[in-house]
Amino acid sequence: MNAHRLSAYLMLLAVSVIWGVAGPVIKFTLGEFPPLIFLSYRFAISSVIALVYFSTTNNRLPTKSKDVSLVALYSLLAVSIGLGLLFFGFDKTTSLTGSLLTAMSPIAIVAAGALFLRDHVTGREKIGITLAFVGTLITVVAPLFNGHAGDFLGSIEGNGLIVASILVDTIATLLVKVIMRSRISAETLTHVSFVVGFLTIVPLGLFFHSWKTIIATVTNASLLSHAGVWYMAIVSGTLAYTLRNKAVKTIEVSEASIFSYLYPLWAAPLAVLWLGESITLPFLIGAGVIAVGVGVAEWKKRSKRGKIRL
Repeated sequence: MNAHRLSAYLMLLAVSVIWGVAGPVIKFTLGEFPPLIFLSYRFAISSVIALVYFSTTNNRLPTKSKDVSLVALYSLLAVSIGLGLLFFGFDKTTSLTGSLLTAMSPIAIVAAGALFLRDHVTGREKIGITLAFVGTLITVVAPLFNGHAGDFLGSIEGNGLIVASILVDTIATLLVKVIMRSRISAETLTHVSFVVGFLTIVPLGLFFHSWKTIIATVTNASLLSHAGVWYMAIVSGTLAYTLRNKAVKTIEVSEASIFSYLYPLWAAPLAVLWLGESITLPFLIGAGVIAVGVGVAEWKKRSKRGKIRL
């Protein structure tokens, strides 16, 4: 394995840990910060980092109209819409379920490649994608079988929002590969996207929340919740997106997305031990069907490429 590929794998492994932990962090922090205030606060921090970055480096902003359009589209999809849907989804469901659903992005990317890029999908992959889709449906509607009639509709809505965020982020991930060919650096793409996120989310935050409410929320929040916002802004935001974009520049998007399957591995201990969430039978059934589907879809493809050794 060459050094560039190994470096990409290590970056993606780090991203999987960061984003796996992010699920419980988001869920905990949403207990004190409503989604729009949380996102506005987070993007404000990221935008300050972006301004410092552009004022202290020689990296230039894209100037060609095609590049500007692609970067703007990526920013809206990955940050404004994708993260918006994700946060509203986590606000209504458990971090365990959210982390399991977000781990489905590789299957979504394979399906998107077949639909939009005319990628060849084998019969085995079609079976695997179908099984994973069935498992996702089971996970989405699992609240119906948990015996909590009072909030099952909210949970199903939250699960649906997270699935929608995955679909949006899938398109954004495919765009990264195209944008990287234009010699736009991963750092520039990351910083610009969060500035766009700030400019698009803050007006919504001000529309739905008064200044008085926003200030009261921020000043009354606990230090641990503030730490959650800063983690999401700096570690899960600027750092993780930069690492992901760098890695995608080196290896195939579909190969990079495989590391998403690790999200529940990092999220589960925190969700159970920190947040006190329980692992239910419907959740296990959905996770099991998804795992079988992923195994069927990926096994032959992985064996052809050879074993990935970290």
